[in-house]
Amino acid sequence: MKAAVLPHPGGADQFQLIERPVPTPQLGQVLLRVRAFGLNRSELMTRKGLSPGVQFPRVLGIECVGEVVEDPTGEYAAGQQVAALMGGMGRDYDGSYAEYTVVPKSVLYPFRSPLPWAQLGAIPEMFQTVHGSLHLALKIQAGETLLIRGGTSSVGLLAAQLARHAGLTVLATTRSAARASLLTTNGATHVLVDEGQLRDQVRALCPKGVDKVLELVGATTLQDSLACLKPGGVGCMTGMLSESWSIPNFAPMEFIPATVSLTVYDSGQITAPAAALQTFIDSVEAGHVQLGTGPTYLLDQITEAHQLMESNAAGGKIVVVT
Repeated sequence: MKAAVLPHPGGADQFQLIERPVPTPQLGQVLLRVRAFGLNRSELMTRKGLSPGVQFPRVLGIECVGEVVEDPTGEYAAGQQVAALMGGMGRDYDGSYAEYTVVPKSVLYPFRSPLPWAQLGAIPEMFQTVHGSLHLALKIQAGETLLIRGGTSSVGLLAAQLARHAGLTVLATTRSAARASLLTTNGATHVLVDEGQLRDQVRALCPKGVDKVLELVGATTLQDSLACLKPGGVGCMTGMLSESWSIPNFAPMEFIPATVSLTVYDSGQITAPAAALQTFIDSVEAGHVQLGTGPTYLLDQITEAHQLMESNAAGGKIVVVT
């Protein structure tokens, strides 16, 4: 099989497409034929050597869609469509940047769909992140106001759609006014140009502040995002588009406004059930949800795909098909 191997941390040009034996699943594992996978910012961080504990050489990739080839226990039939995500994929063991991969059963989500693999490849981690952030962490309700900071990311675009469908007023940000139409066509009620400080813009629209904030930029903007919340509001940090997770000299009493709550969402810790994934895929098939996808690449174009992700110019989820 072909695999895109990263021999050591570095630039996108460090990937090596090499031939490897197809791995053999052990008890509790399943061999998958990888059909497609989406790219994620966390893989960019791992590629740069910023993911603690990752040993190299490594095949990256925290998610994929494909078909079961072999399950030693017989629980999964050959040909069963599945998504696999997180659970150490691409970090603790080799992930999805390959034609075949072995994963533990605990990271599998069976589904059925006639959608093209290129579309399905955009779904697993993007759906889990949005669903978990909006419903498990923020517990959104119809009639609320939601600020999405990092709105033009693939997660931001899908979050705007699903929040709008759920009856929320959605404020979404972009660093470029030229991308405002991308946000409005994906459900944003208001578009804010983010130059680093949003509090005044938000308060001009919502004098008391917004009910909920989905923070996708990261630690660099989190304090200003929390200042956009009304008393009793909730902020959820999910993303790290700024590639910054930590806050130097963090002082909670100064950082978090009184009565405002701060939470996080991490699909590596809590995920939605397989039934929720199937329901979402069904909604995409029916045309109720539009996937915010960017360009599609082949496995031997993994360098170009990573370069586009790093440029922040994709305009949606980048997918690689094998």
